[in-house]
Amino acid sequence: MAFVTISGYPSSGKSRRALELAQFLSEKITSPSYEGSCSTVEVISDDSLGIERSAYDESRSEKPARGTLLTAVQRALALNKIIILDSLNYHKGFRYQLYCAARESKVRVCTLYAVATPDLCREWNSSRQDGHRYTPETLENLFMRYEEPSSMVRWDSPLFTVAWSDESLPNDSIWEAITKGNIKPPNSGTLNVAKAPSNALHTLEQTTTAMVSSIMAEQAAGQSMGGPISLTLNGGTKAAVCLPARNITLSELQRLKRQFVTIHRKAITLGTTEKGSVDWGEESIAKKFGTYIEEHVKSE
Repeated sequence: MAFVTISGYPSSGKSRRALELAQFLSEKITSPSYEGSCSTVEVISDDSLGIERSAYDESRSEKPARGTLLTAVQRALALNKIIILDSLNYHKGFRYQLYCAARESKVRVCTLYAVATPDLCREWNSSRQDGHRYTPETLENLFMRYEEPSSMVRWDSPLFTVAWSDESLPNDSIWEAITKGNIKPPNSGTLNVAKAPSNALHTLEQTTTAMVSSIMAEQAAGQSMGGPISLTLNGGTKAAVCLPARNITLSELQRLKRQFVTIHRKAITLGTTEKGSVDWGEESIAKKFGTYIEEHVKSE
């Protein structure tokens, strides 16, 4: 249903805000007046995944920690859930990854920015008694590297900023965003590519070669004076092509064949994001090649 990213300085009160929001949302979806499909509110955090604060001491340990967070979010996203990610989320590139994951799952998104001054964060960090304290060096490093969310970029919008002095969250506005906001479709970068069958390249080469041979045979037999002709390929596959009112040379057909094969080889080897199934069978290839010949052969 929705995904909420919480971002802020280390020890800025993000976890407190996450619990406040989770409690509010849980009350909303269990209210007798609620008629939506959401049935669960889940908070994912460093603590819930067993990620230690020391993971942020250096980049080589932070990268797998972010990977763990992303994987957990991707697994949890669902149309009947509200997922709240309680972590630093200070890197805009990582927030963009989370945004793409949410789009792929077709859920609404918003960002909650928990604001506190560095001095307050230092004070709160030093007074922690739960064993989740950042080292002073890591704390200062994270302050310097923090990339503030912006309402001007799509992956942080809609953005709700909450200061340390605010007594409550903008709960109603957040509820409006995650229940009535626009659901953006996945972009092409997040779509799963449709892979061609293992014999597609062989079929592409064999079918186009057979069509070239059949067209040359028709012309040699004097059966083609231009216009549409029917071809029978190997295995009885039927194909049709409309030719100009002249004989086409073998070199012309071979050039068109090479161009056609080159164009389609990339789609076969790397996959395609075309909607629906992509047919790489002999009949489909023959039809596409026939159309390609009609569009690219010169009439004179």
